[in-house]
Amino acid sequence: MAEVKISAEIRTEFGKGAARRARRASKVPAVVYGHGADTVHVTLPGYDLMMALKTSNVLISLDIEGRNELVIPKAVQRDPLKGFVEHIDLLAVKRGEKVTVEVAVQTEGDLAPGANLLEHVLNTVTVETEATHIPESVTVSIAGLDAGDSVLAKDVPLPSGTTLVTDEDAVVLQVLAAQAEEPAAEGAGEGAEA
Repeated sequence: MAEVKISAEIRTEFGKGAARRARRASKVPAVVYGHGADTVHVTLPGYDLMMALKTSNVLISLDIEGRNELVIPKAVQRDPLKGFVEHIDLLAVKRGEKVTVEVAVQTEGDLAPGANLLEHVLNTVTVETEATHIPESVTVSIAGLDAGDSVLAKDVPLPSGTTLVTDEDAVVLQVLAAQAEEPAAEGAGEGAEA
């Protein structure tokens, strides 16, 4: 996974007013924490952050006024109507350090012939992996699966160096048989003639 480089500025003002001023200037208030170090309050360029967050579990190299810090997004707050990033919590990581993250589950292949439906019980699985080698997603083959079949978390193929944290017996995907609608009973809902 490639690192995204973003320049950050230390924040000295706090509160709603300061956050609103930062957002009007197209900046996003953020907090960097982790490794027992003091919490650092920064502002990030809004556009650069938005582009970085298009990649799930992105690894960001922050330039905080000349000091480089490797971070991953931990919590992102978005405006509920417009969707822009209002605030972000960033977790400081070190190269070679293991982190626990959620990774998206994708599928490939076709189900067995018939009117079967694929249900995604879990859209993500939680894994532990090295901070610099976080997979964007994991891919599960559903080729030939028939009604009643399921894929458990332990059956999801993971890249080397990545271990599963999600319960290994948790159902990730299951195949359901399509149900036909019952025909409406005749005469039901009709009024009686007077």
